[in-house]
Amino acid sequence: MKGKFQGGVRSILLLILCLYISGCTMHKAPQPQESAVSKVRITFWSPFSGGDGQFMAALIQQFNAENQDHIKVEQINNNSGDYYTKLPTAIVTEEAPDVAIIHSSKYSQYVPASFLTDIDSLALEAGVKWEEFNPAILKSTVINDKHYGIPLDTHLEVMYYNKKWLREAGLLDQSEKPDLRQGEEGFTSFLERLQQNIPANIAPLAEPNVRIDAYWLWYSLYNQMNIDGGRMYTDDGKKAAIDNPSALKSLQYVNSLYTSKLIPANINDTVLTFSAGKAAVLITGVWATGTFEKIAGLDFGVTKIPVIYDHPAAWGDSHTFAIPYHKNQDKQKSLAAIKFANWVAEHGASWAKAGHIPAVTKAVESEEFQKMKYRPDYASSADDVKYFPNNPKQGKINDEIVREFEKMMAGQLSPQEVLHNAQSIITRNIQE
Repeated sequence: MKGKFQGGVRSILLLILCLYISGCTMHKAPQPQESAVSKVRITFWSPFSGGDGQFMAALIQQFNAENQDHIKVEQINNNSGDYYTKLPTAIVTEEAPDVAIIHSSKYSQYVPASFLTDIDSLALEAGVKWEEFNPAILKSTVINDKHYGIPLDTHLEVMYYNKKWLREAGLLDQSEKPDLRQGEEGFTSFLERLQQNIPANIAPLAEPNVRIDAYWLWYSLYNQMNIDGGRMYTDDGKKAAIDNPSALKSLQYVNSLYTSKLIPANINDTVLTFSAGKAAVLITGVWATGTFEKIAGLDFGVTKIPVIYDHPAAWGDSHTFAIPYHKNQDKQKSLAAIKFANWVAEHGASWAKAGHIPAVTKAVESEEFQKMKYRPDYASSADDVKYFPNNPKQGKINDEIVREFEKMMAGQLSPQEVLHNAQSIITRNIQE
């Protein structure tokens, strides 16, 4: 028994010694290096310039710093004027970037043309949580129940006001918000009171009588109506339906603002006019916020556009990140692009410095965003944003209808004639 015990002890000691020697040997031996994970480099195209470009560049720099061992984003800025000419050409010739900024309004054209990649499976793998996005904004990136982009923001129409002129007219309440009643009569009387109480060379409302601004304003008000609000097509999308009483009522009201001189004639650059203190009110996109807050001495405020009819609504569009189609899609690059896009969207409060409303709800609710000036005053407008219809010809149709609007503002057409012509424009484009 004693021999067995001693033998057992020797065995244990030998085992310990063996483990010790082995451990020392393993400690001293050079370790096999882990295979280095190659950094994925992705190219990113955007049409951003000025403040927008600077804010996006800062976000890319931060992302690259936080992900320096895994992903490197290389931004290529493009001229906004020919961006949507250059990008489709690059897609067709297999020279497109790995990820690109695409406006929501382009999805109806780009998706049927197979210019964009369905990102549902990639988004799932990248950990994108669709429920974190504002539903109204997210919907603009979904075609036939498939996600084609990561929404970054919405940029829509809001109302800027010069506090000095509203104060002079007695139209600024105690919280320095416009004292304004709803409805056509409420907004008209508000502008008339401004007209009567501010210098004659100051525009009560600044809007140009060329380009698309009046069309945006009309589309905003038209979408505020319960009956046929925003309707441009029949439900099946095969026929025009724009020539209806609600469209006419809202267009007659917009036209009346011009004919009554509440919107003075021949204002070309409305942002410059407002910046110079030459307008009491301006209705335009949120992108002007960054410009106005840099103007020394400009005491202004901003709020949602007036509710003229049944409920809030405002024309808008969105910047989104989308994956251009490649014949031989590199999954690792696409996955890295989705991770980058989702990261930027989550950091939407930083992007909001450009004036836009972040698409991710928690970015809007963040302390960083809520402490900003002006942006929180119109952030809830994101729930009311109204995009143009999802029709591949919509861009061309809009351009043609805008020309009819310009004729109306020049006194050459009545609102009824504009809608008759718009009906024909839509019908012709559908049939082509």
